[in-house]
Amino acid sequence: MRRSKLEMYVDILKVLARHGPLKLTHIMYKANINCSVLKQNLDFLIQQNLVEEQTLHKKRNKKRVFYAITERGRTVLKYFRELNSALQITEEASKVPALLY
Repeated sequence: MRRSKLEMYVDILKVLARHGPLKLTHIMYKANINCSVLKQNLDFLIQQNLVEEQTLHKKRNKKRVFYAITERGRTVLKYFRELNSALQITEEASKVPALLY
């Protein structure tokens, strides 16, 4: 079954919240999203100020780009978890009366 965009956004935020700042390929593997889709999703999350891009300069003028969740991203992830748990409780409660009939 395919994931919705919202589910992919949440998966990316979860990975970044759990593992800290990561490079693109690490996010790709941990969130199970292909590279082109991940880049689009990260662009959206950066525009929404949920993820930030961090550049680390190393020796020989090499730079590495990491992505990290912002405080706003943590707040959105918290609200999503609360909403998800509330919907699961509502879903379970709606199934119980159906069994009594």
